[in-house]
Amino acid sequence: PDGWPQAYDYTVGGRKHRFACEDSRTAVLHLKNFHPQDDHYGLAPLQAAALSLDVHSAASQWSKGLLDNAARPSGALVWAGTDGQGSLSDDQFRRLSEEVEANFQGARNAGRPMVLEGGLDWKPMGFSPSDMEFQKTKEAAAREIALAFGVPPMLLGLPGDTAYSNYQEANRAFYRLTVVPLVTRIAAGLSEWLSGFGNEIIELKPDLDQVSALSEERERQWQRVSAADFLSQTEKRKLLGLPPLPEGELDG
Repeated sequence: PDGWPQAYDYTVGGRKHRFACEDSRTAVLHLKNFHPQDDHYGLAPLQAAALSLDVHSAASQWSKGLLDNAARPSGALVWAGTDGQGSLSDDQFRRLSEEVEANFQGARNAGRPMVLEGGLDWKPMGFSPSDMEFQKTKEAAAREIALAFGVPPMLLGLPGDTAYSNYQEANRAFYRLTVVPLVTRIAAGLSEWLSGFGNEIIELKPDLDQVSALSEERERQWQRVSAADFLSQTEKRKLLGLPPLPEGELDG
């Protein structure tokens, strides 16, 4: 009646198990993203990128279909007979096919010029521009999928992205704008959930000092705090997230 879930049903192997929600003590921790139209399930990044995923899969199927069913040869030999007939006899067709296979196919004969007899004409063939668009379509769809998950497209090796000066900056932005906020949300949710099972407040925080991608930012922060002469050692340690010194130990 108040809009909050009363229980969670977990179904596996044809069996259903119900986890009841009793006040703050629930066996299920439900972490979800904001959804403008659904307060219960949230909006997953995969759901936001669903259309882009379909486009990427369709482009891959289109590419495979071209290779399997509509792969075009590099060209065709067209026979225009002097008598107005455009067909070869069986012997002529067999001899022409054998000569082409023996003298012009394979890596050894790559680029070899072809000498055509009277009436034979070479017509080059290739993919139309619309057939070649699937590659650009896949790249655009992959870029949208990466952005839905908060991943800089440069980290996926997609060409044409110049928003970041280099790969290192893109990697740092990925951790700072995506990974760290996500880990912080999960740690905060776990802290609140675990605190409901006891009388003590539990606080979980990520140890960002172990993230190698943020080492340069951490080094600059240490330099700024170390150069602040107006701060005591205790204040500097607090700013850097370090525990206070034991009692009796001098603040040198």
